[in-house]
Parts: sequence; structure tokens; C-alpha cells
Amino acid sequence: MIMMMMMVVLMMMMMTMMTMMMMMMMMMMMMMMMMMMMMMMMMMMMMMMMMIVMLMMILLLLMIMMMMRRRRRRRRRRRMLMMTMTMIMKMMMMMLMMMIMMMMKMMMMMMMMMMMMMMMMMMMMMMMMMMMMMMMMVMMMMMMMMMMMMMMMMMMLMMMMMMMMMVMMMMM
Repeated sequence: MIMMMMMVVLMMMMMTMMTMMMMMMMMMMMMMMMMMMMMMMMMMMMMMMMMIVMLMMILLLLMIMMMMRRRRRRRRRRRMLMMTMTMIMKMMMMMLMMMIMMMMKMMMMMMMMMMMMMMMMMMMMMMMMMMMMMMMMVMMMMMMMMMMMMMMMMMMLMMMMMMMMMVMMMMM
């Protein structure tokens, strides 16, 4: 009987361990995913920036070419210069905007991930609590059983004693 109880306890322990392991694995996976996402986002941002810079360069080159061509008329050149400046400014603004947007996105993603993680943790805790409860219950039950058995034994002993006494009395 005691052996059986021990076995049950062992089994319970094993179960808890298994669940823990599983949860840990899940957490690790989540983390990995998060990292990957972050990396991807960063890459995207870099690419975007590069592209914008390239575009700007090309534009500049074009403008310079235009200016070189029309050397005689200074007014136009000045105007062209102004145009180029405005264009560059616009581009810069756009780039900034894009950057901000990307950052926002990143933040959002991070928040989401964090939330998920928190949820997972909560779940884990809950599971653990449940398991503990179960264990406790089982332990209690076992204790009760043991107690009962002890009681029974005692009773039996008492009875035996009584009987013996009776017999002795009779013999007397």
C-alpha cells in the first residue's frame, strides 16, 4: 500500500516536471521568434534608408547635370538650385516620417510580444498552482488513508486485547 502511494507521488512529480519542460520550450521558441522579427524589421529599415539615400543621390546628380548644361542663364540656375534644395528637404522629411513609422511599428510589435510572454507566464503559474493543488490533495488523501489504516490496526489490537482479557477472565 505504502509502495503504491510512493509510486503515485513519483508519477505526479514526473508530470509536473514534464509540464515545466514543455512550458520552458515554448518560452524559448517565443523568444527566438521575437528576435527574428526584430532582426527582420531592422533589416527592412536599413533597406528603406539605403533606397532613399540612393534616390536622393540620383536626384542631386541629375540636378547638377542640368545646371552644368545651362550655365549661361544664371537666374534659372538659381531657381533650379532652390528646387533641388526643396526636393532634398522633402525627401529628408519623408525619410524621417518613414523612420518614425517603422519605430512605432517596432514598438507595437515589442508590446505585443511582451503581452504574449506575460500571458504565457501567467498560464504557467496557473498550471503550476493546479499541479501543486493536485499534489496536495493526493498527499492529503494518502495521509488520510494511512491514518485510517492505523486506526483500524489499533482497533484490531484493542479488540484482540479485549478478547484476550475476556479469555483470561474466563480461565480464571
